[in-house]
Amino acid sequence: MPIDKTDITGLILAGGRGSRMGGVDKGLQLFRGMPLVQHAFTRLAPQVGLVMVNANRNLEVYRTMGMEVYRDEVPDFAGPLAGVLAGLSHCTTPYLVTVPCDTPHFPHDLVERLAGGIIDAGIVTAYTREGDELSPQPVFCLMKASLRDNLRAFIDRGQRKTGLWARELGGGQVIFDDAAAFTNFNTLTELTGAEQTHQ
Repeated sequence: MPIDKTDITGLILAGGRGSRMGGVDKGLQLFRGMPLVQHAFTRLAPQVGLVMVNANRNLEVYRTMGMEVYRDEVPDFAGPLAGVLAGLSHCTTPYLVTVPCDTPHFPHDLVERLAGGIIDAGIVTAYTREGDELSPQPVFCLMKASLRDNLRAFIDRGQRKTGLWARELGGGQVIFDDAAAFTNFNTLTELTGAEQTHQ
């Protein structure tokens, strides 16, 4: 691994509106008796030196779980990039890696593999392969903390698309063959269905 894990801060993105879940705080929804954010924390923590959470509601609830929590710096639930910017602003390590709160089965070697694919652009994104198709997973991303000002300028231009920022920078790609590991829960129905499947 070209980057030591202690040089990487992990950021769990839990700052969205949860619109497709009826406006609930997605990170606090239970899966197998545990909040989704706790699943992400448990999986990410061994892969990095420190874990932070980006959330815009219920900050004290997240803190009671022993997590450092930071709000968006950009108002009005501006999307994942606003959360990434908040993470970069509070990152004290050379690198930041981001994961969403709603994908509890992401790979145990996610960070190691992303770190192995880092390039001069300073940012690398996970891609999944299904047959001959490659699909970006733009919120699974490792980047240099020094990209903060670049991201701020991108957001100030009115841009919100996570993947577009990485592509503009000429970011790298790391391909994961297990697409199912990146399955996320967008609705309460999906979450309930997955709960029943895993019983």
